Amino acid sequence: MYWETLPNWFWALYYLFLLTTLGTAVFIVIRKKIRSLSMVAIVFTVTIPIIGLINSIGRAEGINEFEHLIIQLQQGAIWSIYIILGNLFLLLWWVLFLLKIKSKNQVIV
Repeated sequence: MYWETLPNWFWALYYLFLLTTLGTAVFIVIRKKIRSLSMVAIVFTVTIPIIGLINSIGRAEGINEFEHLIIQLQQGAIWSIYIILGNLFLLLWWVLFLLKIKSKNQVIV
């Protein structure tokens, strides 16, 4: 029995994004900058893959993880809403982090 899955390059980029986010968020918490948002980012970075994996195990044959997520989102599954909101938060966290670095560098110059 073979189930469809997303391409390997997608998973490599996605987990690289998560590992980079986790490392950066831990570093920021240690340096005590944007501490509360970084702690939330750490929680999302750790829990999103676990929840996604657990809930993708029971998907139908011939459906990849993304299709399963969208189908479950349309049905209102709490886990899919959590995954979508968590990923959106992580993207927003990166935007805020990069804007803070940019504004800090402009002040120094």
